[in-house]
Amino acid sequence: MAQVIASSKVFDVAVEALSGLPGIGRKSAMRLALFLLKQEKERVTGLGTALIELATNARFCDLCHNLSDTDRCGICVNPVRQGKGLCVVEDLRDVLAIEATAQFHGLYHVLGGRISPMDGISPSDLNIESLMDRMKQGEFEEVIFALSPTMEGDTTAFFLYRKLAEFKLKITTLARGVGFGDELEFADEVTLGRSILQRQPFEQTLRN
Repeated sequence: MAQVIASSKVFDVAVEALSGLPGIGRKSAMRLALFLLKQEKERVTGLGTALIELATNARFCDLCHNLSDTDRCGICVNPVRQGKGLCVVEDLRDVLAIEATAQFHGLYHVLGGRISPMDGISPSDLNIESLMDRMKQGEFEEVIFALSPTMEGDTTAFFLYRKLAEFKLKITTLARGVGFGDELEFADEVTLGRSILQRQPFEQTLRN
């Protein structure tokens, strides 16, 4: 099927850019571009400005690797957060998912992925060394593995469990309210919240 070319190069460029977004095919990109054409210019330019700001000014927290506007994210510098519990997650989407439950009030550490030899991702590719550095400070009493219940997630959790063995910590993991093979970000807030509240010692998962 021949690709339909619009009479406007500006429109074509916009469609091409939109179709590069995850889950957006060319037809969906065309619909979005046509929708934007019908909006007030202020709304469209505001969207463009927000995207430029995101690309140029967003950064990662130099402590927990969460998304931030400054060197330290709002969670790390929040004096209300309870600093004795550290929740280890795979990526930024998991922080957002857990925060939406309002059931966890500690701090986070974002690994930036999970160990996956099939995808060429090794422990050295993740933010594990910075996690160990935080453990050496001796500020935490509990580390919670909030990793997706997949083969790669379980492999990552077991690797971290072995690495953390030298520290006197309570190591827990989410209760299996989230089904095996599911991504954490897609769990509903109630299920994820209960999984956090009903977390269990990681050792128990090794015997199951």
